[in-house]
Amino acid sequence: MFSVHPHRSGGLSALGISKIFRESKIHIASTQLINTIMSSKLISPALRAALNLHSSKLPAATSQLASAHLSSAPSGGKHELPGLKYDYGALEPVISAETMTIHHTKHHQTYVTNLNATLEKLDAATSTADASSIIALSNALKFNGGGHINHTLFWENLCSKDESAYSEGGELSKAIDSSFGGLENMKKELSAKSIGVMGSGWGWLGYNVGTGRIETATCPNQDPLQATTGLVPLLGIDVWEHAYYVDYRNVRPNYVNAIWDVIDWKVVEARLVKAKSG
Repeated sequence: MFSVHPHRSGGLSALGISKIFRESKIHIASTQLINTIMSSKLISPALRAALNLHSSKLPAATSQLASAHLSSAPSGGKHELPGLKYDYGALEPVISAETMTIHHTKHHQTYVTNLNATLEKLDAATSTADASSIIALSNALKFNGGGHINHTLFWENLCSKDESAYSEGGELSKAIDSSFGGLENMKKELSAKSIGVMGSGWGWLGYNVGTGRIETATCPNQDPLQATTGLVPLLGIDVWEHAYYVDYRNVRPNYVNAIWDVIDWKVVEARLVKAKSG
């Protein structure tokens, strides 16, 4: 559970607000977000003043503050690098132990470190009602918070080649058949979109709560899927070059086509079931 640290004058700090965001799981427009926060009796006068802005003055990125805190954090308010359910060599030959080690301990760790540093800056900015600094931190929260969220989801939807098994007749296969006409059609569509991402980003399979169907999508950089598209993430493919360069150099198509061999379909299906249940 996230530890809440009050200001000297009383009330919630920015880290405390992140607890509200994470537990309520809300992804809403800036005006709604501010109204939710302002309605809390725990908000200190300084923080209330900092947040008492017209929505027209807030960039769209401000509403992403919620998404940067969706991953669970231990007591004390610090996000940590999550452990893996497999060792670094378990995904070979699709993804090498060298790539996994660098990707997990270096790249993902950097997002976690920078997210915590940004949250500390946000805490300082809200304690002095520095609205300009709060707004300026939005991009850093989205990039580093998104990087942490995306990578955490990515590690979870991978498994060894021997354990990757797609089950026909289950909830996931029925949804894929309904939306795409079969697994191979879905893989073809998501592969093409992932390969086609310009620069760095992610390919996603997500659940549309409004339509009850699953869809493919892409997001640039580390933009988190749910906050930017409304789709609940089911399966993510990291197409940043650091995810595959050691093994595939700059040939992204070979990496994307190979990664299907190490998808943990049980995790993907469990996410779908959870998303449909609300």
